[in-house]
Amino acid sequence: MQRVPHRRSRSRRAMAAAVVAGTMAASLLGGNAMAGPYPEPPSTTLSLPSPPGGKDVKVLVFYGSSTEESPIVNAGIEAIEKIGLSGPTAQRFKTETNGDGSVFTNATKLGKYNAVVFLTGGGDVLDPEQEAGLEAFVEAGGGFLGIRDAARTEPYSDWFTGLIGARPASTSPDTVQRATVEVGDRQHPATKNLPKEWKRSDKWFNWDKNPSGDVHTVARLRESTYKPGQGANGADHPISWCRDYDGGRSFYTGMGATVDSYAEADFRDHLRGALQWTTRISRADCKATINANYAAERVTQPNKPGESDQIGEPHGTVVAPDGRVFYIGRGGGDNTQPVVTDWANPDIGKGEGQIHVYDPTTKKVTKAGGLTIFGNKGGGDELVKNEEGLLGIELDPDFMTNGWVYLHYTPHSEINRDTRMAERRVSRFTLDLATNKLDLATEKTLLAWPVQINSCCHSGGGMAWDSKGNLYIATGDNNSSQFSEGYSGNNPQPNYKGVSFADARRTAGNTNNLNGKILRIHPEDNGTYTLPDGNLFTGEETAEGGDKTRGEIYVMGVRNPARISVDKKTDTLYAGWVGPDAGAPSTTWGPAKYDTFAAITKAGNQGWPYCMGNKQPYRDRNLPDPTKPLGWYNCDAPKNESPNNDGLVNIPPITGNTIWYSPQGGAPDYPRDANGVPSYKAEEATYLLPWLKGGGQATMNGPLYRFDAAKATADSWPSYWDGKWFVGDFYDQTQPRHAVELDPKTAGKGGLPVHAESLKKIIPVGDSGIRNLMDWKFAPDGSLYVLDYGRGFFTSDAKSALWRVTYKGGEATPAAADLARKAAQ
Repeated sequence: MQRVPHRRSRSRRAMAAAVVAGTMAASLLGGNAMAGPYPEPPSTTLSLPSPPGGKDVKVLVFYGSSTEESPIVNAGIEAIEKIGLSGPTAQRFKTETNGDGSVFTNATKLGKYNAVVFLTGGGDVLDPEQEAGLEAFVEAGGGFLGIRDAARTEPYSDWFTGLIGARPASTSPDTVQRATVEVGDRQHPATKNLPKEWKRSDKWFNWDKNPSGDVHTVARLRESTYKPGQGANGADHPISWCRDYDGGRSFYTGMGATVDSYAEADFRDHLRGALQWTTRISRADCKATINANYAAERVTQPNKPGESDQIGEPHGTVVAPDGRVFYIGRGGGDNTQPVVTDWANPDIGKGEGQIHVYDPTTKKVTKAGGLTIFGNKGGGDELVKNEEGLLGIELDPDFMTNGWVYLHYTPHSEINRDTRMAERRVSRFTLDLATNKLDLATEKTLLAWPVQINSCCHSGGGMAWDSKGNLYIATGDNNSSQFSEGYSGNNPQPNYKGVSFADARRTAGNTNNLNGKILRIHPEDNGTYTLPDGNLFTGEETAEGGDKTRGEIYVMGVRNPARISVDKKTDTLYAGWVGPDAGAPSTTWGPAKYDTFAAITKAGNQGWPYCMGNKQPYRDRNLPDPTKPLGWYNCDAPKNESPNNDGLVNIPPITGNTIWYSPQGGAPDYPRDANGVPSYKAEEATYLLPWLKGGGQATMNGPLYRFDAAKATADSWPSYWDGKWFVGDFYDQTQPRHAVELDPKTAGKGGLPVHAESLKKIIPVGDSGIRNLMDWKFAPDGSLYVLDYGRGFFTSDAKSALWRVTYKGGEATPAAADLARKAAQ
C-alpha cells in the first residue's frame, strides 16, 4: 500500500512536539505529563542526560527505511559500534540500534540518548508523531548525525530538510568514483585529523540547492577529479557540513555510499569526530561560515560638499594596536574640483593626498593631514591619466610610543615638467597620538627613486612589516599598459626624451631599478635604513660589471602590486598584482592578462614581463621593429636584452605564482611542446582553479588572518579562519573574494591553494555593499576593516567608504557547562 506523503504545518508539528517534549520532560525530570490531547508546552526546558563522570553517553543508530535492509547499513552500524568502543575512554560511548520509528515517541527511552544517527536508505520513514518526537529531541539539545541516504529521508518534511541541510539532486551520478575531498575545516573534530586533500572512492551526490552559507561546510568535493555529471554544483560542492539547529546540533556527510567506506580509517575518524560533537563529548564551531552570523557596517559618512572631511580617493589602510584605523586618499579630488592636465601649467597634476583616522571608540573621523602630491590628473588615455600620488601607509612597530607614520608618495614639489620625471619616496612623519594630527614638518625621507610621469601607469604602493622590523615596499612597474597589444609590456620603442615608458624590462625586469619590485629595508631610528640579509642582491654584484643591482630589491618581476601583507608568524610575504590587458591568449605573443597572487617565502623573481602564471613565457620583441616577434623567453634562465636595461643581462630564474586568473577562468594552463612553450590555444586550456574567474580584473591582496584568543572580543572573526589567506579583486562580479588555504610544503614554490571558499556573502557585494574593494585589514580585536573605492575613478564619491565587518555567531557549542564530560573541554 502506498504511503501518503505528509506535509505538516509548523504549528501542527509544534503541537505534536510539545506532547512528546512534555512526556520526555516528565520522564527525565520525574514529573507527570499533563492530561489532554494538546497540553501547553512544558515550562521546564528539557535537558538531555549528562551523568556524573559521563559514564553513559549513548548513541541511537536508527536504520528504519522504506527500502529493504542494506549491507551498507550493517557496515555502518558495525563501524559506529567499534568507534564507540575505541579511542580514549573520555571519547567512548555506547551504541544501541533500532529500526522502529516508534522509538521517537517513547520519551523515556529517547531521553537516554545523547545523539541519534540516521543510517537510513531514504524514504518517508516517520509518521507525523514520530517526526515530532525527533524534533522534540533536537529542541531539547540532542545531537543528530545524518549519513549519506539520510538526505533522502522524510522528503516531504521542511523541518527535516533544515535538519539535514540539503537534498540530493535527481541528477546525482550513481557510480563509485575516486575523487578528492578538500578538507577546509582544520579544527572540527570530524576533520582536523584528515588530509587536506583527501582522495577516496564513493558515490557523490549533487545537491538541488547549495547549502554553503546556511550551514558550516567542513569539506568540499573537487569536481575536476571525477565526473559529477549533469547538475554538478561547481567549485563549491559541499560534501560534509554541520550547524546548530533548533536547539541541538546537526552534522551531515554525503559520504558512506559503499560498504568499503566504513572500513576506511579516515572515514571512521570523520564519523568519530562528528559523534564527539553531536553527543556533547567535544565542542566545535559550526557557525563560522554561516553568512547570517556576520554584520557589515559602513563606519564613515559621505563627505560634505567640496570637502574631504571623511575620506579621500581610497587607496590604503592600516590599523593601529589600539584599534584606530588609518586610511589614505591617493589625491584625486571630488568631481567638483578642476583637474589640470596642461604640462605648461605649473599646477599640473597637483592634488592632496589625505590621511584620515577613524576612532572606533568615539566613532569619529579626524583628518590627520594632507600631502601635496602629483597624481590628480584624472581619467583619459595613457598620456593623460596618472596613478601617482599618496600610495601607501604603514605605522612603526613602536607606533604607540613614537607615533611614527610611514607614507609612500609622489611629492608635487619634485616633478620636472620638462623631462616629465618625478620622485617617488617613502618618508616617516610623526603623529600626535592625542590629537590624531600629523606634523608634516617632521618628515624624514628614507628612500627616494625616479619615476616617469609622461605616461600612466602602475605605481604600486603597499607596505608591510615582518617580525624582524623590516619594511616591505611594493612599487609598480611605472610602465604603460598600451603599445604591446595587451601582452608582455616589452615594447622598447615609445619614449619621452630618452626614457622608455612602454618597456617593463627597463623597470620590473631590471636588476638596477626600484620600480616593479617589492623592496625590503630596515628603517633605523635616525631616519636612515640598512639592508637586511637575504635580499635578492647585495648591490655589489660584479659578474657583469659593477653598479648593476640594487640591494633594496627583495622581489623583482611584479607589475602593479598595490597591496601586500606579511604573516608575522612565518614572515611569509603575500602579494597581488594586476596583469596586462589582453583579453585572450595568443599563439604569437603568449598568455592573456593574468592577475596574480603569490605567497613568497624567499627573495626571487616573479616573472613580469617575461613569464606569468606557472612560468608561461611571453615572446621577446626588440628594435628595430618591435612589431615582429622574436623567440620565447626562457623562464628558468631569463635574459634582459632590452636596449633600455642598465642592469644585469642574466637575471634570476622565475618562480611560479600561487594564483593567476584570466577572463576565461582561474589558473589557465596549456599543453607544452618539447621546449616547454604552452600552446596558448584557448580550446586546449585547463583551468586549475575553477573557483575563480576574471573580467575587469584588479587584484587586491588581503591579509592572512591570525586569531588571537587573548585579544578576542564578541566581534572577532572566529579561529576557524586562522591561517587562511584573504584574496580579492577590486571588482565584485566573477572575480575572487575568497579565503584560501595553502599547503606549507609547496607555499612559496608556486604551489596551488588546496582549498578556497567564497566570502562574497560575508563581505557584501553589489552597489549597496562593498562593490569596489580597495584594501582590507584585520584589527587587533579580530574585526575586519574594508575600504570601498566608490563608483568612479580618480576621484572619491558618495560610495567611497570605510566598512567594518564583525562576527555575531557566538561561541562554539555546546556550552562548556553542557558538555557530557567536563574533562573533555
